[in-house]
Amino acid sequence: LDSSRHVYPLVGVYARRFVGRRFALVGDAAVGMHPVTAHGFNLGSGLYSRVLSCPTERVELPAGTAVVTYTSGSTGAPKGVCLSAEHLDRVSASIVDALAGSTPRRHLSLLPLSVLLEQVAGVGAALLADAQVVLPGLAETGLIGAAQLDPMRMAGCIDQHRSESLILVPQMLQAWLGALAHGASAPDSLRFCAVGGARVGTQLLAGAQRLGLPVFEGYGLSECGSVVCLNRPGASRPGSVGRPLGHVRLTIDDDGEIVVDGPQFLGYVGDSSLPTGSYRTGDLGSVDADGYVAINGRRRNVFITAFGRNVSPEWVEAELSQHPAIAQAVVQGEARPFNAAVIVPRRADASDTALRAAIDEVNRGLPDYARVGRHLRADEAFTPANQLLTSNGRVRRDAVLARYGAAIDSLYGTLAESTLTN
Repeated sequence: LDSSRHVYPLVGVYARRFVGRRFALVGDAAVGMHPVTAHGFNLGSGLYSRVLSCPTERVELPAGTAVVTYTSGSTGAPKGVCLSAEHLDRVSASIVDALAGSTPRRHLSLLPLSVLLEQVAGVGAALLADAQVVLPGLAETGLIGAAQLDPMRMAGCIDQHRSESLILVPQMLQAWLGALAHGASAPDSLRFCAVGGARVGTQLLAGAQRLGLPVFEGYGLSECGSVVCLNRPGASRPGSVGRPLGHVRLTIDDDGEIVVDGPQFLGYVGDSSLPTGSYRTGDLGSVDADGYVAINGRRRNVFITAFGRNVSPEWVEAELSQHPAIAQAVVQGEARPFNAAVIVPRRADASDTALRAAIDEVNRGLPDYARVGRHLRADEAFTPANQLLTSNGRVRRDAVLARYGAAIDSLYGTLAESTLTN
């Protein structure tokens, strides 16, 4: 285990799964801190010691909290979703049950272990199925931060370890297909490759199928313990995210919103209210006669990047518009490798260079997944007169994106590929 993989969630949440089993932790060299013990395991030194000894202000969490995973809420402030070990175990067990008859025996963990999807559907399910888990360092996987990727290095890692399963977010799948088109090889050992964390384009899935890759799309939410629906071998339908897993019941309400019944999160960090009843996902969807679920859009403005990161555009827009050079901004990045923005400068005579410098300055205060990669200048301010602003000063997001949609699309194209390695 490489310390760069943030292994603490694995040891902390899944430690009891090792009881009575043979295992080995093979890590990097000590980096000058004393060994500590957690959950009965001597973790040595390095990152693990720093995680456990880091002094922080105590925050009261709901009883039974084993994992806190952060997701951006509609207000823009990251929300800590509190989950129990029993909940995560049920999700992992449902995934093992869903793959019965084709359960992978060797899983390659490409995503950081801090990503809930990898914890639950990757490592957790593999441990329950008594499968091997390969945990290469992030440098070997090709991931750089939360929004950059070296496609050829990732493809080489997949080929080298010859696993039977792995989990990708859509941008990683796109990068992998690109690497394969440029001479990389895919192992013939793969039996199940799950793609989730963000919406997966139909063309992307079709490209994987043309190459004979066993790629299956799923769907889930942090509040529901990650995975809710999953396509799998022998039960897959194009255009859907698969059928619900066995531990949940999924329905569509009269407004077309997806509602999930079953195990739920325990609450949010810093919020004393407890979730009750069914969980309203905020996603619009449908269920066909055979039980396959299709996702038709999001009710909220929060979008999910191609790297599977939730971003509240209001949060980024507020940061941008607080800069002295920027008057108004609308940010979009749904299923894209980087975020784009429509910008209204405070001064009409502001140069493009000055505007880019202002955006770069704001970006330095944002996490990499929320930064604005490309922008375009609006041809006029957003006002009630041009129907781009409400009478009480709120930007009409849909109207702005409709007006500038073609121009925003032009910001991507070949530029999207360049951001994978830049």
